[in-house]
Amino acid sequence: MDIRCRKTVCKFNDRFTCKAKGILINGKVICESFVNDSLNKKDIDTTKKLFDKIPTYAPQRDSKTICIECKANCLFNHNGKCVSNGITLNAIKEKAFCISFLKK
Repeated sequence: MDIRCRKTVCKFNDRFTCKAKGILINGKVICESFVNDSLNKKDIDTTKKLFDKIPTYAPQRDSKTICIECKANCLFNHNGKCVSNGITLNAIKEKAFCISFLKK
């Protein structure tokens, strides 16, 4: 499973890959595992220089090494576990939204 996070100020974000032991997506499609670490990390807006410099990504994680719980009314929610091939968390405002969400 490919787990991409665009929330670059998160404590668990390593070059756009989530390194948390587990992820919880709540009923409002927000990642509750997000921990703001803006004092130690800077917010990287890759869209400004998208065609100038290619961003570096950490290797993808195996889905067996991370537990992804989901409480959203999502097509990929199977008994509280995410069964998607991959998830992406977006960097909209202060929250980290799961943009892989598809309403049932």
